Amino acid sequence: MPVKDLPLSFRFGVFFFVGGLVPNPIDIRFQKVSGLGATVSLKTHAEGGQNLYTHRFPETIGYQNLVLERSAPLISPLDIEFNISLSLFKFSASNVLVTLFDDGGAPTAGWMFLNTYPVRWATSDLDAGQTGVVIDTMELAYTRMQIMRL
Repeated sequence: MPVKDLPLSFRFGVFFFVGGLVPNPIDIRFQKVSGLGATVSLKTHAEGGQNLYTHRFPETIGYQNLVLERSAPLISPLDIEFNISLSLFKFSASNVLVTLFDDGGAPTAGWMFLNTYPVRWATSDLDAGQTGVVIDTMELAYTRMQIMRL
């Protein structure tokens, strides 16, 4: 497969669905997304009299947290939602779609995260001796992830 046909990781958008249905048109640009993964936990069962091996069965699926990084905006609906969750301990779950785009802006793949809620918010260090952009890191837990290849 020629390199030009391979998906590139720098063309993507993040779409928050307020109340699980209505897309938030403001909070879509992030410079980095990580945590796109799942792991199957295994249960081990030893069979009576069998000492050479144990049986391994799928037990549960575990997900990493979804981590989003962007320059710190002055104010946005997502910042307000995070602030309410982390200062008032009031959580409202939303769905998040991460979409990968091709050269022409057409979606090629997506990851849908269901029932997300904030679990961490951090702002980069402020340092008068350095020049740089202030970065917000937002971390979300979620119930389930669905992978979509288009």
